[in-house]
Amino acid sequence: TRLRRKVYEHVSRQVEPGGRILELNAGTGIDAVALAQRGYKIHATDIAPDMLARARDKVEQFGLQEQVSVQECSYKQLNKIRTAPFDAVLSNFGGLNCIPDLSVVIEQMPGVLRPGGTVTWVLMPPVCLWEMAEVLRGKFRLAFRRFARNGVRSHLEGLHFTVYYFSPRRTIDWFGNDYELLELEGLSVITPISQNKLLAKRYPRLYASLAWLDDRLSKRPPWWGWGDFYIISMRYKPKQP
Repeated sequence: TRLRRKVYEHVSRQVEPGGRILELNAGTGIDAVALAQRGYKIHATDIAPDMLARARDKVEQFGLQEQVSVQECSYKQLNKIRTAPFDAVLSNFGGLNCIPDLSVVIEQMPGVLRPGGTVTWVLMPPVCLWEMAEVLRGKFRLAFRRFARNGVRSHLEGLHFTVYYFSPRRTIDWFGNDYELLELEGLSVITPISQNKLLAKRYPRLYASLAWLDDRLSKRPPWWGWGDFYIISMRYKPKQP
């Protein structure tokens, strides 16, 4: 899909081919397989055994056992990972939006990420223009749900959880002085969000125009924080003692 392609292109700008990537919330292994096919070595982690079983099946199906390893591990317990340090830590499509405070994960980065390594996370911001436009259709709850102080209840494959939304500025502040911003890019700022796939099929020319505009605005403030997601890459630069 367009969104995944943009994520992979973003990763390729920040991590050299052959780099070792720790993936958090890897799910069924879609991204692990795709990135391995692009020359990366992936250690895919998740806490859902069913998801990991499907990830292992994908790895075997594509013959990527040498490029992809899989481990059941929570992003809250990264000390269990024995193959660190990595060149990058990746979490895609809001996998970390299910905790209210990203510092819980960030404080573990020195244990799994080499100095000079990259953190690339795809997160959901509190402002999404396409969702807010739903107010025109009378869907007020959907239009403003991301502004809920205590998050929004959601579910995926039978699991219920709370989703929290973080602005790019808040995320950068959480990282603190040991990290520097490399790149920030909005996803689905002007193009429809992933739940609205009909527009591209019904109006391909309009969609192409929106995609063209999206590509030109998504890396500029404040647009980069107004999409369905944003990709943020931070470089780990610990200060010398």
